[in-house]
Amino acid sequence: MTLEKRLGHRVLPYGANFLDWSDMTELRHAVDHGILFRYQTETESLADRLERTAGEALGAGHVLAVHNCTEALRLALVSTRPKVGDIVHISAITFVAVAGAVLATGLIPVPVDVDENFALDASLLPEDARRVIVAHMEGAVAPLPKGVPYVIEDAAQALGGTFPDGRRTGTAGYAGTFSFHHNKVLTSGEGGLLVTNDRAAWEVMRCYHDHGSARQHGRYPTWHDDAYYGENFVTSEGIAAIQLQQFRHLDRVLSGLERHYAIAVQELPDRPDIALLPRSAGDVKTSLRLRVASRELRDAAVARLTERSLASWTFDKYFLPEHPVLTGRRSLYADGFPWNLAADHPRSLSRDGFARTRSLLDRTLFVPLSPELPEAEQVVAAKALRKTLETL
Repeated sequence: MTLEKRLGHRVLPYGANFLDWSDMTELRHAVDHGILFRYQTETESLADRLERTAGEALGAGHVLAVHNCTEALRLALVSTRPKVGDIVHISAITFVAVAGAVLATGLIPVPVDVDENFALDASLLPEDARRVIVAHMEGAVAPLPKGVPYVIEDAAQALGGTFPDGRRTGTAGYAGTFSFHHNKVLTSGEGGLLVTNDRAAWEVMRCYHDHGSARQHGRYPTWHDDAYYGENFVTSEGIAAIQLQQFRHLDRVLSGLERHYAIAVQELPDRPDIALLPRSAGDVKTSLRLRVASRELRDAAVARLTERSLASWTFDKYFLPEHPVLTGRRSLYADGFPWNLAADHPRSLSRDGFARTRSLLDRTLFVPLSPELPEAEQVVAAKALRKTLETL
């Protein structure tokens, strides 16, 4: 992929640039054998292989492939055996799918304010918090709260990130979830992974994601006498095949992002009104995070970058306290379930009504990086960004 084809949009972000028919050996295998259902094989399926590959890459004890990250979040929550109406504390800055997963499980999402890096501020959690979903937004590895029984990591945007102690994102809490949506680090268009080091929790997740069954390869689904109901979140062999191809390029994507990040940082203009929001060594460096002096300057930067066919975005759409799904508390159920169970719960947790966070959002800009570009073209892209910012 050349720079001329990259400027303007991230039409093919990150892993999508590494999709190649000549590299699709697993997909060819699935099609040649005419088996696209993971439990139809007599031996190891491609979905099994994906789960094993992901577990080895992430250092996770148990992995489950599902349709998408939203389902992975639901499975993680269900496996904690909650009561309907229980609270789940979530980050105030994340995609609305997190709140949707909580509500679809019959639970109540309570957004918690964030710190300067848009990571959930654990100091705001009540002492009796039991379920917390921490989002690693834009590849930034967020710290996990201590003393909470069920910490679920939403690592949809941080596949391959690393905590200071060396553990991979998604593996340090009770469970971790990943997305293979089109604009994630690796992609199969849609798709998700759920990881945990808790064998008993994984058994619950595996059964629930397949109608509560005890399915075995090459056999019609069977159920134990003590089976409970479930849903169908089972991934297909075709999706697993594409994800296997993508995992072969994970290190290449991560190293390409690291290289472009280092180049772009060196090319940033020396301006007092535009500052780099630093990243930790373990972050997945999907973008430059720029903190500017005002909302007006941020919007001017977005307009100028767009004018010059350079991609950028903000976190405005991720601010859940102002999202209509949470502000309107509407439901398709006649009795308003599960919002009808939320009367005694706080709507959110913040010291200042999110005034500081709103200010941070107004002054933060994200400029995506391009791991697929050769180093020389990453330099050209970085210089184009610098020249654009200099004209503001």
